[in-house]
Amino acid sequence: MWRFLRWTAAAAAALLVAGCGGGSSGGDGAGGGSEGKSTDTARASASGPKPSGDLPASLTSQHLDWRRCKATADSPAPDGDWRCATLNVPLDWSKPEGATIGLALIRAQATGGDRIGSLLFNFGGPGGSGVSSMPYYAATVSSLRERYDLVSWDPRGVGASEGIRCRADPETEAAEDVDATPDTPPEEKAYFRDAADFAEGCRKAAGRLLGHVSTTDTARDMDVMRQVLGDTRMHYFGISYGTELGGVYAHLFPKRVGRLILDAVVDPTADTVGHAENQARGFQRALDDYLKSTGQDPERGSREIADLLDRLDTEPLPTSSGRKLTQTLAVTGIVLPLYRETRWPELTAALQAARKGDGSRLLRLADDYNERDSSGRYGTTSHSQRAISCLDDRQRPTGAETERRLAGFERISPVFGAFLAWDTAGWCHGWPVSGQFDTPEVSAPGAAPILLVGNTGDPATPYEGARRMAGELGRGVGVELTWKGEGHGAYGSGSDCVDSAVDAYLLEGTVPKDGTVCS
Repeated sequence: MWRFLRWTAAAAAALLVAGCGGGSSGGDGAGGGSEGKSTDTARASASGPKPSGDLPASLTSQHLDWRRCKATADSPAPDGDWRCATLNVPLDWSKPEGATIGLALIRAQATGGDRIGSLLFNFGGPGGSGVSSMPYYAATVSSLRERYDLVSWDPRGVGASEGIRCRADPETEAAEDVDATPDTPPEEKAYFRDAADFAEGCRKAAGRLLGHVSTTDTARDMDVMRQVLGDTRMHYFGISYGTELGGVYAHLFPKRVGRLILDAVVDPTADTVGHAENQARGFQRALDDYLKSTGQDPERGSREIADLLDRLDTEPLPTSSGRKLTQTLAVTGIVLPLYRETRWPELTAALQAARKGDGSRLLRLADDYNERDSSGRYGTTSHSQRAISCLDDRQRPTGAETERRLAGFERISPVFGAFLAWDTAGWCHGWPVSGQFDTPEVSAPGAAPILLVGNTGDPATPYEGARRMAGELGRGVGVELTWKGEGHGAYGSGSDCVDSAVDAYLLEGTVPKDGTVCS
């Protein structure tokens, strides 16, 4: 079981997962201070206790011991000027003087003399490792390093920061045989049993951490980072899910906002079902654009792909690895190349091979998406993603509710609709911790201007999300920049117009005119 929302760093081999989570109300002080409230009851604020007063010096006066980074199970040690350290933050933010956990940080210091401060990056998820991804992305943001220390981290519950693994690799591979669009009562029973088994595995693996990995928790962690790094204001580059995290931070600490860039913006007004509907539209839109680029009629081409998936539901294809290409693996393989236009030729070759009876190419694409290597080892991004998003998301759609919505999803997308519809019911089924929010609270009155970049061809975070984020941030805060392009994310994707506007904003503080369009 998986979600589509991911973002691919330009030079990274691994894909970073991003679901949709929630935020909380809070203040603009270091410890939460005064708290604002939303007037929209559907956009719930945090239900749990919040920290109050100043944070203890043991948190804000930490000395970070920056040392050469070590290799991990998933990536080699970065070379050059990269250094790693551990930051301590409260396990439970309602008890800031209580038990702490360690967060893994990575940094490359600014190369120029006119340093602005630290620029914190979150590449998406929830569940993506910033420690692993930051060195890959450094070439894309090399111009920003002249005036910023480039900093990222593994959020709580991710990677080297108390990372969560909910099941072993053999169990993960076995779960790939579970039908993600159940058509019969036995298939539906197996689908929900697998979801419950995964949830139980997370409960056993994470223990009490499972209730303290929310987006709000991570936003509060970010403000400790800001203080320990020595910055008066938060300068931040959030991508995909990282845009939601940035919006939640701005809501909690509006007076701490410096220069925030949010690229591939998540719609903060969408709940669990609305988010899935948005993605169905976004991926279908991207698929239509792909089909047009190959000279095909989008409606006919989509129908042919949907027919292929229907056949795979009962007759999986053989592959050169000896494994079978199932319907679920096939749609995963189709999803991956839609994240970046340069990978569209891979989709063409994979579909052509599948129509000839060979599922090998689509399976390889699915394995890339699922972080599976040739030896059968899987990454844990999706484990962390699920733990974070299920703590954020309050909604728990049932199987019966999904069946009633199924036709509507399939009208939105004959290829992706059914998968996304069932995902709303299975993703957090049986989760041992209650969700906190319907939608994240991101209102940030009084914050400095925040630049929002939307891409008209973005499959995972449709460009309408930027406009909705701007509306939620509040008048005079959200500034929209639109790129008429393809793929997930805009900066570093080939638009000089976008790159120049972002660089001018981050390096010089020049805010572009709201509504600027780069074509």
